[in-house]
Amino acid sequence: MPGRSAVKIQVRVKPNSKKPSVTKGEDGIWTVAVKEPATEGKANDAVVRAIAEELGIAPSKVKILRGEKSKLKLLEVYD
Repeated sequence: MPGRSAVKIQVRVKPNSKKPSVTKGEDGIWTVAVKEPATEGKANDAVVRAIAEELGIAPSKVKILRGEKSKLKLLEVYD
């Protein structure tokens, strides 16, 4: 799609967190703490929603490129 740009974000996920949060580390890796457990894709869905909310965009514009089953993920964000 012409005119559509994407940004890649590296994310470190902390599932089962008491307090959900999104923080940008100095190393360029974002840390996303979510309440959901890392089972059945629940934490992945929560990470996508958290990043979308942080950036003020629709969750459909955030895609996990790599790391579905890892704590370290590579996300692609479309504007």
